Amino acid sequence: MKRLGKQTLEVVNNCYIIGRGSLVGEKEKNGTFRKYMEYSTDDDKMGEKTFEKGERKMLRLINKRAIKDAELLVDDIDIYLGGDLMNQLVSSNYVAEVLQVPFVGIYSACSTITASIGIAASLIDGGGFKNILCSTISHFSSAERQYRYPLEFGNQRQSYSQWTVTAGGGFVISSKKSPIKITKICFGRVQDFGVVDIANMGAAMAPAACDTLCNFFADTKTKPSDYDFIATGDLGKLGSDILRDLMKKKGFLLEQNYSDIGHSIYSFDEESYQGGSGAGCSASVLATYIIDKLLDGTFKKVLLVATGALMSTISNQQGDSIPSVAHLIELEKS
Repeated sequence: MKRLGKQTLEVVNNCYIIGRGSLVGEKEKNGTFRKYMEYSTDDDKMGEKTFEKGERKMLRLINKRAIKDAELLVDDIDIYLGGDLMNQLVSSNYVAEVLQVPFVGIYSACSTITASIGIAASLIDGGGFKNILCSTISHFSSAERQYRYPLEFGNQRQSYSQWTVTAGGGFVISSKKSPIKITKICFGRVQDFGVVDIANMGAAMAPAACDTLCNFFADTKTKPSDYDFIATGDLGKLGSDILRDLMKKKGFLLEQNYSDIGHSIYSFDEESYQGGSGAGCSASVLATYIIDKLLDGTFKKVLLVATGALMSTISNQQGDSIPSVAHLIELEKS
């Protein structure tokens, strides 16, 4: 790969997204991107006994659809990269056991999908791999009782909180040519601006998105207006407003071509407060809306900047602030 500036890598050898798969819950299906969400479920447990086991089943189906869409077999996959929000990546670990292909678990919170795709592009560009499966998922019910409170507690949500999406997305990254090309990647630096409230994810993650975007624009000598669409992952309304302010102070204006997926994934009448969050937020919209718009020519050049809050329940209970990171991928219609 060719190094550009401090943090950005340009993919020299061709690297493409040749397959995609997604699955979303009922609330996500009824949101803003409803006409793009082809596969959904109204059963959060997917017929299983627990939400966590339902999450695993969802991820298995997502991977299966991505591989089928790529017109490959499981045996054609060289390695599986991915993760989720559960402790020790249990959802991805159990799914990898079923796949029986080499597996590297990646935890980057809600920025897991861009981290995974960026690593996959690096491996393919190096020539050692041909087909790599990347996927991630989140689930409202399993994440709530791990990070906040049991659902039965029925606690009141803060007005600045976000709703963890029940959704996921999977992708086959390959050296085989397709219309969706991965052209650049920018791995982010961890930023911590002292936010300690785990309900205020947007404020915690916005500085990381700003840092990655500013470094990418500096490295590539580009600006926001050079892109048809710039999407951040799941800052929500509050977080995306903060990002706009931070970017303006750095000399970059995020205008009509910018949108935050967390802010826009739910419709106004779904009462999701500041919007969506979760590892499946960026992944599911990339697998549907963004790729659809690239394929039909509406978008020709896209930046996806997924953001992740890297706290744990233990660190939060000890009063630690929330470090965050944002990883970026550039996609082009080839």
